[in-house]
Amino acid sequence: MSYFDAASSAPLHPVARQALLASLDEGWADPARLYREGRRARMLLDAAREAAAEAVGCRPDELVFTSSGTRAVHTGIAGALAGRRRVGRHLIVSAVEHSSVLHSAEALVAEGGSSTEVPVDRTGAVSVAAYADALRSDTALACLQSANHEVGTVQPVAEVAEACRAVGVPLLVDAAQSLGWGRVEGAWSLLTASAHKWGGPAGVGLLVVRKGVRFAAQGPVDERESGRAAGFENIPAVVAAAASLRAVRAEAVQEAVRLRELTERIRARVRQVVPGVEVVGDPVRRLPGIVTFSCLYVDGETLLHELDREGFSVSSGSSCTSSTLTPSHVLKAMRVLSEGNVRVSLPPGTAEEDVERFLAVLPGAVAGVREKVGAEVGTGAPVAVVQEDVLVVDALGRRCPIPVIELAKVIGDVPVGGSVRVLSDDEAARLDIPAWCEMRGQEYVGEEPADRGTAYLVRRIA
Repeated sequence: MSYFDAASSAPLHPVARQALLASLDEGWADPARLYREGRRARMLLDAAREAAAEAVGCRPDELVFTSSGTRAVHTGIAGALAGRRRVGRHLIVSAVEHSSVLHSAEALVAEGGSSTEVPVDRTGAVSVAAYADALRSDTALACLQSANHEVGTVQPVAEVAEACRAVGVPLLVDAAQSLGWGRVEGAWSLLTASAHKWGGPAGVGLLVVRKGVRFAAQGPVDERESGRAAGFENIPAVVAAAASLRAVRAEAVQEAVRLRELTERIRARVRQVVPGVEVVGDPVRRLPGIVTFSCLYVDGETLLHELDREGFSVSSGSSCTSSTLTPSHVLKAMRVLSEGNVRVSLPPGTAEEDVERFLAVLPGAVAGVREKVGAEVGTGAPVAVVQEDVLVVDALGRRCPIPVIELAKVIGDVPVGGSVRVLSDDEAARLDIPAWCEMRGQEYVGEEPADRGTAYLVRRIA
């Protein structure tokens, strides 16, 4: 089985396993106690903190260990907002942040605060100017991920941090995806990360708060971790997290070159071997191991199952693969095709032959899924009728990728300059129909309310 979902959780690094097992015998006692066992535990905890701080590029007393990366985000945002409550209760986030950041923004708004969501371009990158424009006199905090978890796009953190610093606003950076590859540059104020993203054990997060940043930890006071992370420290897991971070950093430069070559091979070849594919994310400013693409006329969940049967573990942002039947918020913000979406995220050590086998298997898997989906289309009542010189496609009640498939089937039946009106109640159609038009050289006119669902108007120009 080839595991290609390291962006969700990387396999446990061998150094993490060794450190975890070794520290189980030495790190079980309370590090706050003065007897011998406690002193041993404290030494392990202090050494892990120093190692992690060196990797981050901060002082050891600026870094605390939390129970997860999500907890680090929640604690960091809440504490920074509370520390600057006299300034205001305005938060800035990007549209492609991790859900933990977006949920924190929603909680702030629910409590009477406000937030601004900065849009991204089609590569998933924010504009520094847009962040600068979002800054207000009552802005308490800005948040920006160092790199996107779904498409791998690297954000201009240093430039945004400088824009924030110029007006005295702290910037919190979610570095979960990138910290294993290197330090986050720039004058950021707070940083969060998650150990299982770089091959450490799950259940360990990092929260860094630079000296001089106003911060007021929320919730009941706890004497551990500078009062910023309640509960008894999981010292064996913390030691393993720090040890694995140091280990992956030592391998990062060489491994990044190798993985970039493999992901570039996927980016180039997938366009050649699979028709109707959109490769998404920045082609240059991206993490080494992540490549994401979307396939027209493909049910995402079925494709993932087919690839799983062929021995490949990948993930997807398609609405078809989610319980909410809505596309990934990242793909939606980027305004790119969501149907048939596949994210390949290679863990360090991925063999070249596994990538080649994936590229050999993918065309057949996509073709098979398209055949299955296409076989179901057109059964029953006709879906296209002419109304007022406009061809109307009734795709109501049909989920992705059926609305786009039906559009593709009939677009050739109208003359150049003619229009097709697609009726759909699937949220994914709002994203996928415009994306299909861009890929196929047709004009997306817009959407309008319908008796049921939404009507999407497309004009044939090619």
